[in-house]
Amino acid sequence: MTHQPVLAAEALDALLIRPDGTYVDGTFGRGGHSRLILGQLGPRGRLLALDRDPQAVAAGRAITDARFCITHAPFSALAQVLDEQGIADVQGMLFDLGVSSPQFDDPARGFSFRADGPLDMRMDSSQGMSAAEWLAVADENQIKEVIRDYGEERFAKQVAAAIVAARRHAPIRTTRQLADLVGAAVRTREPGQDPATRTFQALRILVNRELEEVSLMLPQAVARLASGARLVLIAFHSLEDRVVKRFLQACARPALPRDLPLRASELPQALLRIVGKPVRPGRAETAANARARSAVLRVAERTAAPYDPTLINRIEPDAWRS
Repeated sequence: MTHQPVLAAEALDALLIRPDGTYVDGTFGRGGHSRLILGQLGPRGRLLALDRDPQAVAAGRAITDARFCITHAPFSALAQVLDEQGIADVQGMLFDLGVSSPQFDDPARGFSFRADGPLDMRMDSSQGMSAAEWLAVADENQIKEVIRDYGEERFAKQVAAAIVAARRHAPIRTTRQLADLVGAAVRTREPGQDPATRTFQALRILVNRELEEVSLMLPQAVARLASGARLVLIAFHSLEDRVVKRFLQACARPALPRDLPLRASELPQALLRIVGKPVRPGRAETAANARARSAVLRVAERTAAPYDPTLINRIEPDAWRS
């Protein structure tokens, strides 16, 4: 299956692309969103893409367009990449936070329980610990907490116990091994969902530090948006969307000085203005691409309020990160 960018038309509309603007596609994937953005840019426009997956970066480097460049980096390195490119601010940013179809569909990547392959799950296979390596060293309580917290799995205790019992006899190295263990440990199945779904999601989030990556990227994005620029984010699971939602809501409220009474006219301007309501794929899109079902698109616009690097923590310390 080729990668189908989710909510593509809605994301492009939300960006309000200016032909001469500079834009960021923070998760290139296979370039579906990037190509659409390039199609709306003029000769003086510019698009910078990031991706932590070396295969995605290789695909991006096949685009021969002077207005486009791609960097091998996680989106938590956003500010560093912009500095390296000499970009002070941008007119819009798009982050599609999901796993791309090529990652899911390649058994060698280890993301899916539907085909047997090495239990890897790293988006950047050049660094970090694979899921198999982590399962080999984590204790039972750590495994339980990860599956419970990141997978929201009711049977996390039973799954963790099954993993620890199985690895005493042989290492858990393949997706099929893990899926079979989970299938035996999860006592009831949710309609239409494989019993291994939540455990695989939890391990993928852990291995790739997905929630941490989002939390690190968001303040950097706000700091580099020009006044009137749009931030467009597409999340695919509730934990990720919760971080995005709380952050946008926090930045859309003025940071009030403590114990200082102010008139309404004296209130400081918030950093962001939330644009519209969350957008979800329609029936036609979910019918054509089942992986779009859980997607949620949120949009915010940068105000003219001056950016203070200490402001994010003053808005609502740690509430949006939890």
